[in-house]
Amino acid sequence: MEAARILKILKALPLLLPAWTQRLWPPHPWLPLLSSSALLKATALELAILTGHVLLYPSGIVQERFTLPPAEDDGADEDTPRLPAGRHDRPVVLLHGFIDNRSVFVLLRRTLAKHGRRHLASLNYSPLTCDIREAARLLGAHVEELCERTGQQEVDIVGHSLGGLIARYYVQCQGGDARVRTLVTLGTPHGGTRVVPAMNAHPIVRQMRPGSELIAELAAPAPGCRTRFVSFWSDLDQLMAPLETACVDHPDLLAHNVRVTGIGHLALPVHPAVATGIRQAIDDETALAGTSGAVSVA
Repeated sequence: MEAARILKILKALPLLLPAWTQRLWPPHPWLPLLSSSALLKATALELAILTGHVLLYPSGIVQERFTLPPAEDDGADEDTPRLPAGRHDRPVVLLHGFIDNRSVFVLLRRTLAKHGRRHLASLNYSPLTCDIREAARLLGAHVEELCERTGQQEVDIVGHSLGGLIARYYVQCQGGDARVRTLVTLGTPHGGTRVVPAMNAHPIVRQMRPGSELIAELAAPAPGCRTRFVSFWSDLDQLMAPLETACVDHPDLLAHNVRVTGIGHLALPVHPAVATGIRQAIDDETALAGTSGAVSVA
């Protein structure tokens, strides 16, 4: 009975909102599906995650100070040749989305650390950032510093939303494919998104629109790009219009698109099932090769 009451309220929201708010945020293509229980559950989960994230947000405002974990004692003396670094020694860089910070990755960091990832680093970029290209350059400097401090030659990157677009620009247009082994994106508008037209005043939002100069740069030929792409996209992502814009669709890129069913945009970096998929993607390059490209979490 309570679920039915909530459903009625959600369905009535467009009628209750003033006309000017509907112009600011036009109905999303999946709103006609509002009667489905899956969308109701996803909406409730998004609201819960948003509430929790508001509480955690202050903890992620300050830029992270990266420190090397204690060296593991393998019983070998200094003259003993050491084996090449394994995949768990390869640093993982976590890059948040628009108007967000590193606190969004609290649960994902815990999952990756639990499964042996020793070098985890989050990069905060300013909410006042006005150019994806400049943010990508900052990411590149961060990656170079991380490689120098850890002694590694490559990193993996996980980017949520805008963070994935920044990372892709670094990889594809600024030579980052020499450093990035695998780039995992979560709800990233690779082809641009049309939501919230009223936010076009922000330069970065304009860069994320379909047909923008930056999106055209990413669609340009990229022969020889060495980075492997894994893109997680959700069938209930309220910020992707169209939904498939969160897929990597480029003939020159080695890409695997994973459809996630039953959750929205905010849940992608925190849901356990997606975290497992991310871990598999960066730990084993063949893990997703034989899958159907779908993760159901409904």
